[in-house]
Amino acid sequence: MASTVLSLRMDEELLARLRKHAAKRGMSVQDYVVRTLMRDDFDERFKAAVDETERFYGPGCRPGRGRG
Repeated sequence: MASTVLSLRMDEELLARLRKHAAKRGMSVQDYVVRTLMRDDFDERFKAAVDETERFYGPGCRPGRGRG
């Protein structure tokens, strides 16, 4: 997979918090940010899929919950 550079400008306080979160997980700040963005993207796509399922099957019919 090809990679591209993305530069971010942020205040020192935010960078310090990112470093702290990344260190807790034994990750670099770069890896932590990329993983967070990927997780957020997955959450959005999953929510869209659930919403589409509800539109298809009707309200109140979530996976794992039977009708009636």
